[in-house]
Amino acid sequence: MEEREDMMQKIKRLFGAQDMTQGSPLRNLIVFSVPLLIGNLVQQMYNTVDSIVVGRYVGDSALAAVGTSGPILNLLLLLFMGISTGAGILVAQYFGARQREALETSVGTCLTLTLIASLIIMAVGPMLIEPLMTLLDTPPDVYGMAVDYLTIITVGIAGCAYYNIASGILRGLGDSFWPLVYLIVACLLNIVLDLLFVIKLGMTADGVALATVIAQAVSAVLCIRRLCRMKETLTLTRRTLLPDRQMTGRIIRLGLPSGLTQAIFSMAAIVVQALTNSFGTSVIACAIVVMRVDGFAMMPNFTFGTAMTTFVGQNVGAGRMDRVREGVKKGVAAGLLVAAVLVACILAFGESLMRMFTTTDEVVALGVHMLRILALGYIAMAVTQSLSGVMRGAGDTVTPMWISFVTTFVVRMPLAYGIAYATRSEAQPNGTPDSIFISLLISWVMGALLTTVCYRRGKWKNRRSTGAVTLPDGDAEPARPD
Repeated sequence: MEEREDMMQKIKRLFGAQDMTQGSPLRNLIVFSVPLLIGNLVQQMYNTVDSIVVGRYVGDSALAAVGTSGPILNLLLLLFMGISTGAGILVAQYFGARQREALETSVGTCLTLTLIASLIIMAVGPMLIEPLMTLLDTPPDVYGMAVDYLTIITVGIAGCAYYNIASGILRGLGDSFWPLVYLIVACLLNIVLDLLFVIKLGMTADGVALATVIAQAVSAVLCIRRLCRMKETLTLTRRTLLPDRQMTGRIIRLGLPSGLTQAIFSMAAIVVQALTNSFGTSVIACAIVVMRVDGFAMMPNFTFGTAMTTFVGQNVGAGRMDRVREGVKKGVAAGLLVAAVLVACILAFGESLMRMFTTTDEVVALGVHMLRILALGYIAMAVTQSLSGVMRGAGDTVTPMWISFVTTFVVRMPLAYGIAYATRSEAQPNGTPDSIFISLLISWVMGALLTTVCYRRGKWKNRRSTGAVTLPDGDAEPARPD
């Protein structure tokens, strides 16, 4: 009987909300990160499967249509990204501080704000799609399919929104396991529906969009169901779902800089997409495939960044700055190690990865070349994401925003167009496509340097009060990292 109860307690600890204010920081980060990393892999499969199906069974034009829609879709998702970031930070800090009532209010407010944001996107989004695609000078053979893809995704945006918000809340509570389970279910459903709509029913980009919307709606329902069942941690009622003005302000203050950060990336991606489109359909298809592979290479970086945000948020809430310092050292080291291994794999198997998406030799050769340009940048991004996660977890979402602004608008965009302009020739009247990825590599390296400098200055520790909790004054003085 005792053994059974002990086993139940272990299962409960693994599958329930994880308290990261106790135990080994490295073990906390690993236990939290493994399901999160697998989840990021599965998440990436959404876009990857879509690209493989349309690239293999429809053609490079359909592949380009799905890919060229990405920057616009990200721009439309900014409201949810901001809410999700603010929610994750507040949830982690309230959970670490054991403030149940505030925790319930923050979660309920986030869920209601997500509904409001979803309705806004569903009403406004479809009207913006065609003007944006025209502004990007989208090639005629790509235009129609891209518009169809984006319209379906936008109309069904609520499923994507609620999955991202609810899974972000669960991760703030230290639960990275169940979001993974629900994501796997949704990904498998997405694959089946992709094959059904495209191969059996003869649909193109609209088919993979419809499959994505349905699958994400299923994962959203499962995540919200999980939240409603976590009675030991929080209880959601009609009262907690009523938006709280003060809590809404806190979420916006914390989430707005992150939302603006994503806006910076999205607007830059749209501007660079216009440059990419000028090189023709083959280069567009190549860039899409490279960025799909890039998504897998970036996963360890995003994983450790998210893990550091939750870890730091909970320990800031508990006033354990000593654990924050120890966790940072070990988290960054683990992120660098995993990123290095994945980069080696990408360099070794780049051609095979490219051929998963397309059989066009020109696209494959150009893609392998681009991957080699980007390779070292993934190591730099491991530093950027981990240390940015630390700052966000402490409540400083402004510094990462400014770093993103500098590296994107001051470094990447001028470099991309500058290199393209400087390399124009009769053979390449619009310049070299290398400009897209050389500029990206340089911006990543610059981002790592700036993030390291800002972290070592320690001003993020002065953000010890986010409106959720206030640390003792004795922890106010920044400690230099070892």
